[in-house]
Amino acid sequence: MSETTYGEEHIRSLDWKEHIRLRPGMYIGKLGDGSSYDDGIYILIKEVLDNCIDEFVMGHGKKVEVRIEGPRVEVRDFGRGVPLGKVVDVVSKINTGAKYDSKAFKKSVGLNGVGTKAVNALSTYFRIESYREGQMKRAEFDTGVLRKDEKLVATEEANGTRVVFEPDESIFRNFQYRDQHIERLLWNYCYLNTGLSIIYNGERYQSKNGLLDLLETKMDGEPLYPIIHLRGDDIEVAITHANHYGEEYYSFVNGQHTTQGGTHQGAFREAVAKTIKDYFKKDWEAGDVRTGIVAAVSVKVIEPVFESQTKTKLGSQEIEPGGQSMRSFVGDFIGRELDNYLHKHPQVAEVLQARILQNERERKELSGIRKLARERAKKASLHNRKLRDCRLHLDDNKKDDRKLGTTLFITEGDSASGSITKSRDVNTQAVFSLKGKPLNCFGLTKKVVYENEEFNLIQAALNIEDGMDGLRYNKIVIATDADVDGMHIRLLLMTFFLQFFPDLIKNDHLYILQTPLFRVRNKKETVYCYSDEERQRAIIKLGKSAEITRFKGLGEISPDEFKHFIGPDIRLEPVMITKDAAVHDLLEFYMGKNTPKRQDFIIDNLKVEKDLVEETTAATAKANVMRDIARKLDEVEEEV
Repeated sequence: MSETTYGEEHIRSLDWKEHIRLRPGMYIGKLGDGSSYDDGIYILIKEVLDNCIDEFVMGHGKKVEVRIEGPRVEVRDFGRGVPLGKVVDVVSKINTGAKYDSKAFKKSVGLNGVGTKAVNALSTYFRIESYREGQMKRAEFDTGVLRKDEKLVATEEANGTRVVFEPDESIFRNFQYRDQHIERLLWNYCYLNTGLSIIYNGERYQSKNGLLDLLETKMDGEPLYPIIHLRGDDIEVAITHANHYGEEYYSFVNGQHTTQGGTHQGAFREAVAKTIKDYFKKDWEAGDVRTGIVAAVSVKVIEPVFESQTKTKLGSQEIEPGGQSMRSFVGDFIGRELDNYLHKHPQVAEVLQARILQNERERKELSGIRKLARERAKKASLHNRKLRDCRLHLDDNKKDDRKLGTTLFITEGDSASGSITKSRDVNTQAVFSLKGKPLNCFGLTKKVVYENEEFNLIQAALNIEDGMDGLRYNKIVIATDADVDGMHIRLLLMTFFLQFFPDLIKNDHLYILQTPLFRVRNKKETVYCYSDEERQRAIIKLGKSAEITRFKGLGEISPDEFKHFIGPDIRLEPVMITKDAAVHDLLEFYMGKNTPKRQDFIIDNLKVEKDLVEETTAATAKANVMRDIARKLDEVEEEV
């Protein structure tokens, strides 16, 4: 074996912008195309907004304006404005900023002096303007390189800062901003900062009641009892229970949404269970107390320690360096205030107790079934190979970060799973193969999850029997054929997750795989098309003599081709619950016993063909589709 040379010529020194562009994941997490809430293009917006929010928290500027048109983002706050002599430095010199001065920013989100520098380095256009006391300073950059450094000029603009940027498309490939993710980000800022107004593309976002508003918005049905809203110095919580399974938390630190929780969320979960058990003087299991809980907790921490630059998980053990522990701070507050509330509202305590006793009964009834189900799942994984896992989950040395960047494809049939299995990245992508169509589980109890083989094995593969903390994959992708049968399987799987594991969807873990419908090629080039419009454009580009292939099923796509569709250019459609969606009503309409109403809805809304083909062809196509839909509706009725 030849010896690899290693000398001084192999040592490189990168400047700040080169390092950010070479290793963007260190600064903004994953890249993505905008389909996920935590994709890099949203982290760029958040880094700019964090500075605006810090100004508001310090008592300067009650309004922030955000405008997004195509790839361009513009954010304008009305705070104090960046000191005019430091405008260039704060966006282009690493470890430069006011957040190191705890007197200027006591409980800030941005502490590392990196945020806007990363935005600057990862943008092909970046402009900052600062307005202070009638003067304005402007600077423009391109991928972190200073292009214009303008002199001070007089201005009538109100004090504050404006940042405009366009993400680099060579880094964020095929990206697209999604309003649902932007709105969620902005609403979270408003819930945590009552009195703040954010104007997004002309629409105002504002919250009067903080976390109470957040919980009312997030819940897809009525709470079992009125939301308990408690506020204290540097802490705010909102708590209720709903008629669903699992635990649902929204946790924040200094206004930062900690989507992966952390020490504050762990302390909150522990304190809620202990306080409720102490109030009732019962030694219930903590899981029985918390099942069905929907809660939000926000804390303010001096010099918080996060486990990554993207600040999604709090690591701080104390409220401030050398101060009270996080556990005792949260525990003391919950123990005092929640206990007082329950004593003052015995009717709420009565409803809460009934829910806990129901959870206890169901757990005991399921205990034997769960044991048998786990044994069946283990046997199936060993012998039937339903799950073809990825290597990251087989490496015991990576237990702490196994799920980060991993994906599970749920496929229909052996042919589709075979193609994906042969073309996947074996390190990060796993495949679960369905056998036939899943059961329509709408209206059924969780007992069916353990008694139905497919549902039991999916649950075991994801490791979510005891909650989302054990989730083994960051993305669960439904990969079915683009036909009526495939759409039906999608609906059945989404019903399963919405019915029993809604947290998967609310935390942006569930996706639909988009695969091409057509392949258009000539001797020189091949174009994969995901819609009829793309097919028409490809024909124009490659010529009318180009060969056109229509993919009817995933199994028809060769493994070599599939590599293009589940690699860096993968197209995923997130499954999201919109702000005004009532999940139970939605499921009841589409999956319940309401065939006549559902048929009328389908007939009234099936109008696309008339604009695509001639009238006679449209009538034939519509009749064929209606026959397929009617057959599916009959199947749904039988399953229900």
